[in-house]
Amino acid sequence: MSRGWWALTLLVARREWRERLAARSYRISTAILVVAVGAAVVIPAVIGAGNSASKVGVVGGDPAALAGTVRQAGAVLHAKVSPIVFADLGAARAKLRNGDLDAVYVAGREVLIEQQPAKGDSNARSQLAGAIAQLAAGPSRATTAPAPALAVHGLKPPPTPLSTRIAGLAVVVLIYLLVFIYGQRITSGVVEEKSSRVVEVLLGSVRPSQLLTGKVLGMGVTAFLQVAAVLATFLVAAAATGSELLHGAAVGVVLVGAMWLVLGYALYCTAFAAAGALITRESDASNVTFPVALPLLLSYVLSFGVIFGGSPPTFFKVLAYIPPTAPIASTTLYAIGAASIGDVLVSAALCLLATGLTARVAARIYERSILRTGARVRVREALRGDTSA
Repeated sequence: MSRGWWALTLLVARREWRERLAARSYRISTAILVVAVGAAVVIPAVIGAGNSASKVGVVGGDPAALAGTVRQAGAVLHAKVSPIVFADLGAARAKLRNGDLDAVYVAGREVLIEQQPAKGDSNARSQLAGAIAQLAAGPSRATTAPAPALAVHGLKPPPTPLSTRIAGLAVVVLIYLLVFIYGQRITSGVVEEKSSRVVEVLLGSVRPSQLLTGKVLGMGVTAFLQVAAVLATFLVAAAATGSELLHGAAVGVVLVGAMWLVLGYALYCTAFAAAGALITRESDASNVTFPVALPLLLSYVLSFGVIFGGSPPTFFKVLAYIPPTAPIASTTLYAIGAASIGDVLVSAALCLLATGLTARVAARIYERSILRTGARVRVREALRGDTSA
């Protein structure tokens, strides 16, 4: 493709995204998304900030020294901590198990918390326990270097991180909505230009493939500007409030989801544009776009049960490697820890290959159908080139 080809294509893209950015509905939807994400991060942090001081039981040794270590750990974390002395470890463990204590510091042995934190996750209680364990170790007798920290043990095994699952759910919903909504907008835009004969004027200056690529790129700019605003709001709000979402595995889920949003958009939106070229009336849009969106809808519906269920079924794991369902299925499996970053990259590579093939087929359908008016053009006719009136 020559520089001239891309110059005309980018002109089409600029026309498309300027029209969309000027739309009032775009500004309103962006504002709603930004406010919703900001509130989802800030409100839990504000509620959490109003909690009372953390309570830490101390057992054995010199109670005054143990209490001093606990208060020092609170000062390091800029948190309110209240040490409570127990003569019996069993009583302290019972209080911890009932939720009356946030941690138990056993002199010279360990620091106990109610539940072991999940891998890659962190919360206020585990951070406090870690600080106590490090300060309690003190310097080594042989050197001035810090001694190994005391062990931190949970009375219960680590859970699946709820924050990560919630982040995964939010990302999956965002992927589905943005790909589906912008795909529908591309279809509607193609049908509108076709029915009003505007496309005939445009094709006097650009090729069908340039018009298709420009529309997808232009609409993509508006979609990714919304995503960038949402992502920036998430990061700023989480950093400003000290939200646990910024320190846990949820950040990785958000980044993986952002990658899949780009890939999912690239895979689906050329197909949505080709679907719009097959029809003339906008009332027929849902009939041609539903088969295109069906794999996305299938993986979206199944993802809810996987995120809040147990071990994912083999069927859903297979969907993570099938390009039309991978954007949601792969994100879901990564959010629950059932897929590694290597698995995600393999799936993404397969999706890129499928995107190239889909773009070629969609361009052929679009080129052979965009000027056809009257009855709906069948996909088989468009692929064969039999689009005569």
